[in-house]
Amino acid sequence: MAAIGHFNNLPIVKHTGFGLYLDGGPHGEILLPNRYIPKNEPTEVGDWLRVFIYRDSEDKLIATTQSPKVKVGEFASLKVVEITRVGLFLDWGLPKDLLLPHSEEKRPLQVGDYCVVYVYLDKHSERITATARLDRHLDKTPAHYQVGEAVDLLIVEPTDLGYKAIINHRHWGLLHKNEVFKFIRGGKRERGYIRELRADGKISLSLQPVGRDAADQLQQLILQTLEEHDGVLPLSDKSPAPEIARLFGVSKGNFKKAIGGLYRQGRIVIHPDRIESVERS
Repeated sequence: MAAIGHFNNLPIVKHTGFGLYLDGGPHGEILLPNRYIPKNEPTEVGDWLRVFIYRDSEDKLIATTQSPKVKVGEFASLKVVEITRVGLFLDWGLPKDLLLPHSEEKRPLQVGDYCVVYVYLDKHSERITATARLDRHLDKTPAHYQVGEAVDLLIVEPTDLGYKAIINHRHWGLLHKNEVFKFIRGGKRERGYIRELRADGKISLSLQPVGRDAADQLQQLILQTLEEHDGVLPLSDKSPAPEIARLFGVSKGNFKKAIGGLYRQGRIVIHPDRIESVERS
């Protein structure tokens, strides 16, 4: 059975002058128009093709080998390209734009705005639809992440404490302001790390690796940067936090721990205005 709003592997059942028909199971035969037929894959009757299934402007199921920006069951930041009395239409990378009904808006939007939405299949119409009301589509069950685990993040919006982000299309998390050392904005995707799993179920995030491995990586980066600058860097434990963040993308506290460790290992000398490699000639 072909799953609407997802990629499917379907067999070819018929050739026509305007495309291939694929076996959609209970959905019947689904057209793959000529412009989407792959040129470097077998396309005889009985061959299988990987296609995305959605509804065209006439509300008929259609197949494409194009990749949309988001699939059913996922979150994404999409651009508003048209507003009508029915709702807002979003660019999701396919010829027919994606509908965000007015009832599913969270705040007023204009053409050209970007909006983080969840994409779902409407149970009654079987149309692929977007909603900006995200909470009801996020997992409320306890998260089973590990501290330090690498995760995919979708930044949603700023808050007084930092930035709300969606983790792996499943859970809410928070990037605290003191964990952000570069420009980020709502709608941006980032590689992140689980920093803390709180007793109240909330999840704190970091844009940097955490734990012992992260400290080792930062020390190696500092040594490499020293080598690239003739063994001297104009940073120390007294340097302003923005200067440290600009060069290494970490907090001042993590930088101080890293150079303190290198000092104890006898690898560097720390001065008030700089650090030097002991191997400097």
